[in-house]
Amino acid sequence: MRQFGYRRAHDVTGAVALLAADPDARFLGGGTNLVDLMKTGVERPARLVDVRELPLDRIEHTTDGGLRIGATVTNSDLAADPEIRRRYPALTQAVLAGASGQLRNMATVGGNLLQRTRCGYFSDVSKPCNKRVPGSGCPAVGGEHHNHAVLGASDHCVAVHPSDMGVALTAFDAVVAYETLDGPGEVPITDLYLPVGDTPHRETALPPGALITHVTLPAGRVAARSRYRKVRERASYAFAIGSVAAALTIEDGRVREARLALGAVASRPWRARAAEAVLTGAPADGATFAAAADAELAAARPLPRNGYKVALMRNLVVSVLTELAEGDAR
Repeated sequence: MRQFGYRRAHDVTGAVALLAADPDARFLGGGTNLVDLMKTGVERPARLVDVRELPLDRIEHTTDGGLRIGATVTNSDLAADPEIRRRYPALTQAVLAGASGQLRNMATVGGNLLQRTRCGYFSDVSKPCNKRVPGSGCPAVGGEHHNHAVLGASDHCVAVHPSDMGVALTAFDAVVAYETLDGPGEVPITDLYLPVGDTPHRETALPPGALITHVTLPAGRVAARSRYRKVRERASYAFAIGSVAAALTIEDGRVREARLALGAVASRPWRARAAEAVLTGAPADGATFAAAADAELAAARPLPRNGYKVALMRNLVVSVLTELAEGDAR
C-alpha cells in the first residue's frame, strides 16, 4: 500500500480546504470501503482527511416535517433511530440488510452513498476497467457478469452500485447536501449518480472536492408503509443480486401513491418511474403489480449470463407490493 499522509478535520470548512490543497487526497469516514481499495491499489491517495469528528453525526427534524441525517451518522445509529424506524421503515430494513454489525458500527451515511462497485474487474488492478482507467475496456461484458447490470448499462461498463441504503433513499426522494470551497449545494439523490454512457469513471454529479454534509428525507405519509427486500447468494453479509424498496398508499382498494426503487440492477439505485406510473390510480392487486414490474423491466438489456435477474426482479417487485397491499388490508 502506498504511503500516505493523514490529517483530522475539525470543521467542515477546514475539511474542504484540506482536500482542495491536495487534489490527490480523499475524505475518510468509516473507511470500510476506501481502506480496502487502498490495500488492493485501486485507490492511492497521497493524504486522508479524516471527517469522522465533524459535527455531522445527528438526525434532526426539519421545519417542513422531514428528517435531516448527518453524513457521519453511522449505519447502526441510523437503523436504530426511532423516527427512522417509525416513519421510513424500508430505510431501517435496507441498512440492516447491508454488511455485518461490526461494519455498520463504522460505516457512515455519506460514505455508504459514495462506495464503489464490487465488480471483480474493478477491484483487480491487473485487469482493464473503464472505471479505473478510462478507455481500457470492460472485460465484464464478455466475462464474469452474473451479478451485473440489466438496466441503464452500456458497452463501457456493466457494473452495479452496491448500496442498500441508497435504494431506500432513492425511493423516498432524498436530497444530498454538500459543501465546497464555493459554498453549499444540494442534489436530489436521483440525480446524484451519473448515467454510465461512455464515461463510467465519472460516477457522481458532486463538484470536485465536495464533502457530503447531510441527507434530507422529505415528509411523506407514503413512506410509513414501506418495505425493503434483498435477494443475495447467502443469508448475511453479502451484496444484493436484486433488491426492492417500495411504499404504497392504498385507498378504496386503489393505489393512491407509490414509491419504488430497485437495487443491484444498474450503476445507480434505480428509481422505477415507469412502474410507479402504472401503479398510481390502479387496483391494488396482483395483476397491477405484475404490469408495473413488466413496464419497468421492459427496458432491461441483460447479458448472456445475467438474464435471470429480469425474472427475479419481476417476482421480487410483485412479492413486495403484494405484502404491502395485504398489510394495508389487515
